[in-house]
Amino acid sequence: MPEPQRIPVGRKRRRPTRGGTVLSEELIVTAALELIEAPGGRALTVRRLGAALGCDPSAVYRYFANTDALLLAVADRLIGESLEGFTPGDDWTEALREFATRVHSSVLRHPRLAAVRASRFTAGPAEYQAVDTGIGILLRAGFPPADAVRHYHVFIDTVLAHAALDAEVRDLDGEQKERNGRVWSNAERSLPADSHPHLRAVLDHLPAMADSAFPDTLDLLLAQFRARLPQ
Repeated sequence: MPEPQRIPVGRKRRRPTRGGTVLSEELIVTAALELIEAPGGRALTVRRLGAALGCDPSAVYRYFANTDALLLAVADRLIGESLEGFTPGDDWTEALREFATRVHSSVLRHPRLAAVRASRFTAGPAEYQAVDTGIGILLRAGFPPADAVRHYHVFIDTVLAHAALDAEVRDLDGEQKERNGRVWSNAERSLPADSHPHLRAVLDHLPAMADSAFPDTLDLLLAQFRARLPQ
């Protein structure tokens, strides 16, 4: 996947906007994130961004080639924030668990960017640092380079996929959430024993299916990694 187009330093605006603010990539990313997460959830546009920054919308293009490049920069910011202060310890499985939990929690805090973070490479400094950290944990655990890369790929895609799913569930309205919770609680009345014998055999455990599978998935994934670690 090609990297987002970089804007030459010479094109970047250094004089104040009409509101007295000097633009920067950091300021634009912050404003874009606020617009994305504002109540109403309207799409991010350069026109809205210009209004929020108090500048001509075209000034944004001095820093970002298009809104897609800006969106990736916002996602990269969130990656960096999710792992800020993270220092892997000696226990590699616990280090991966904390890494996963931080990323998962970050996606839930910013659900409108869940799909972008799960499906796109930002090619930004925070993502490169995150991948370096994750692969480094697996290398120090004793996995050969090819296995470390493959396992990290499985690991991060699993974490992001579950995070995106959980973010979508969290964004359901009250009625939708209530219906989800009722489905398995009411299974005894809606599942005849002759046609669904296996579900009837586990009725007491079915309500747990309304909860996130992320914790159990992470446990299973880490157990599989431990089983594959060269002795």
